[in-house]
Amino acid sequence: MIKVAIIGAGSLTFTRRLVMDILAVPELRDTEFRFMDISAEYLEMVGNVCRKMIADNGLPATIISTMRQREAITDADYVLSLVRVGGLEAFQKDIEIPLKYGVDQCVGDTLGPGGIFYALRTIPVLLDIAKDMREVAKPGALFINYSNPMAMNTWAVRRAGGVPIVGLCHGVQGGHHQIAQALGLPQEEVDFVCAGINHQTWYVQVTHKGKDMTPYLLAAFEKHPHFSQTEKVRIDVLRRFGYYSTESNGHLSEYVPWYRKRPAEIKNWISLDSWINGETGGYLRVCTESRNEYKELYPKYMSGELDMIKLGDRSSEHGSYIIESLETGRTYRGHFNVANTGLITNLPDGCTVELPCYVDANGITPGWVGALPLACAATCRVSVNVQEMAVEAALTGNRELVKLAVLHDPLTGAVCTPPEVWALCDEMFDALAPWMPQFNGEARTWADIPQPNGGALRFPKRA
Repeated sequence: MIKVAIIGAGSLTFTRRLVMDILAVPELRDTEFRFMDISAEYLEMVGNVCRKMIADNGLPATIISTMRQREAITDADYVLSLVRVGGLEAFQKDIEIPLKYGVDQCVGDTLGPGGIFYALRTIPVLLDIAKDMREVAKPGALFINYSNPMAMNTWAVRRAGGVPIVGLCHGVQGGHHQIAQALGLPQEEVDFVCAGINHQTWYVQVTHKGKDMTPYLLAAFEKHPHFSQTEKVRIDVLRRFGYYSTESNGHLSEYVPWYRKRPAEIKNWISLDSWINGETGGYLRVCTESRNEYKELYPKYMSGELDMIKLGDRSSEHGSYIIESLETGRTYRGHFNVANTGLITNLPDGCTVELPCYVDANGITPGWVGALPLACAATCRVSVNVQEMAVEAALTGNRELVKLAVLHDPLTGAVCTPPEVWALCDEMFDALAPWMPQFNGEARTWADIPQPNGGALRFPKRA
């Protein structure tokens, strides 16, 4: 039996998905799950729905719910973070304050002022999780992070957490599905290699039965009846760079300085048929509108009006496959967020990169990629510079470094002068102060704690 702690487990949709993915593995059906959340209401609902799924399938798995993080992590083999620090209240500030200064974000959870301040309030929470892991989890326990901003969060934990961590996202899988659709090919027949940084990862190799399909992508997307209208930014970047990006039209548009800097022109690059295609504050709107969805869905799941996830109906989320491979030795290949240790030669060592990794009973082994295409690398390096300053600021409480990070953000720099950036940041510091203890006069700075084994994600096989 393994023990899996899920911190921030109050997400009804995502938590039950992860639980059923893990329980799809026959050897893991007696897993003990520890759910922890700061909301007693959400914690109770998620726990009851997942217990019902387990009981309906006659499985020996168990769930322990607690509002005490340390209790959840005690003796855990794996610790998963789903936290969103500050919730919708802070998220609203991430979007609305920058917009006053002309910084138009669709999501605001990865780069830009929203992503930077999201990291500043999330990193302390993740380091507290890491501290509990060092002290009470099983030796070698793996920190699996789903919390954005992925690159900055995992970078900070590698520097100051003292535990092995891997970051997981599903953008690569989503783009793979799109590419297969655009080419008119079965997804299982389309192979690929993605490399870059989270949310700016590039399909540097796409093949079908050994044939290089990269030269055919632009024409395929341009003639596709849906993608040609909803992915205009991604297609324009593909046209100019020669490579398709993993992330949605809305996400990609806010990471570069070219598509959202003139309000009158933004409409030329986005589609409003779905928030993810670039709507201003689209994700905030959707999250706000669905904030009470749990209360509506919960009784329907419990009564059987809504179908539960069927045992064996497994998603493409990487988490369960990593745990399965580490526990059983079955090999798995996926694209994860890990430290750059010469793996992408034209991105800085130490930053967080997303690239192919292999997992078996010995651990997680990242694959070597080499050099990214020059335009892809140049775009990533701009973001890495911002991430590096933001991580350093989060660990030291340096306000001026935060402002320099925002100043160097590509979209912010396209629309704001330096005095405007300083004013924007001061306003965000004031509005978000309750969630950023390291900037509130509290002595919350962290010394660097080297990751075990020099950053390698390889562990001795458990007895």
